[in-house]
Amino acid sequence: MRNWYVVDAAGQVLGRLATRLATMLMGKHKATYVPNVDIGDYVIVVNASKIRVTGRKVRQKIYFRHSGYPGGLKERTFEEQMARDSRQVIRLAVKNMLPKNALGRKRLGKLKVYAREDHPHEAQCPKPLEIGRAWPVMPAPRMSPSPPSATPRMAEPQAGAQEEKA
Repeated sequence: MRNWYVVDAAGQVLGRLATRLATMLMGKHKATYVPNVDIGDYVIVVNASKIRVTGRKVRQKIYFRHSGYPGGLKERTFEEQMARDSRQVIRLAVKNMLPKNALGRKRLGKLKVYAREDHPHEAQCPKPLEIGRAWPVMPAPRMSPSPPSATPRMAEPQAGAQEEKA
């Protein structure tokens, strides 16, 4: 069964958020993960317009696209892309972290990105997903007390015993 998760991107760092989203879309957080089967969950990202980047990437990160015609290379900075369509920033970051094949395209279809807080997927009852916390599906491992050591410690030789041999 596929779960639906909702992630609030407000104040999140783009790369850290994208890696977590890609992992959820691929299904790597599940014990039944198989690389050639799509078992990932649906992820809804809200507040995409409030995402942040570190360093000077606001002005230095450039998004490229090509029209297909000679001389048709277009480029936009992160700042320009956020002003035009902030949803594409998250979508492209996650897309580049997924496999470049038919399965990757299918997994990317389960990512729903919205610039504001409202989304039309309330009927799916999405669970909130906190970024930076423990995985939502995997329980914390139980630690059993370690058994006592089976090999006894060897007694250190005393200084007086070495003098007798010499």
